Amino acid sequence: MQERKLISSGTIWERKYGYSRAVRVGNLVAVAGTTAVDESGAVVGSGSPYEQAKFIFQKIEKALIHAGSSLQEVVRVRTFITDISRWEEVARAQGDVFGDIRPAATLVQVSALISPDLLVEIEVDAITS
Repeated sequence: MQERKLISSGTIWERKYGYSRAVRVGNLVAVAGTTAVDESGAVVGSGSPYEQAKFIFQKIEKALIHAGSSLQEVVRVRTFITDISRWEEVARAQGDVFGDIRPAATLVQVSALISPDLLVEIEVDAITS
């Protein structure tokens, strides 16, 4: 089996619930579902799917860099949104980040996320060298 590198953001939830912010195995990097919660536990961009998505992509970029990858190597984006009528706001944030990269993407509505203040959750996969 190839070496497995676990990337942690340092939250207590990762160890408590058995997950990592990201995992790299060989040239594959998978970044876990990411929400707009900062290091202090506060929701960023309350009420705005666009602002939440922008912040989420910044968090994802940090995890990718820590894994030895980058946004340019993302091949798949999965987005979960609590109000599909606001999908264009999230899509605009994704376009700001991936306009020229154009990974495969999925956007679906979910009934709820872990907190009612969270409107968007995003996960990505990257293939890196």
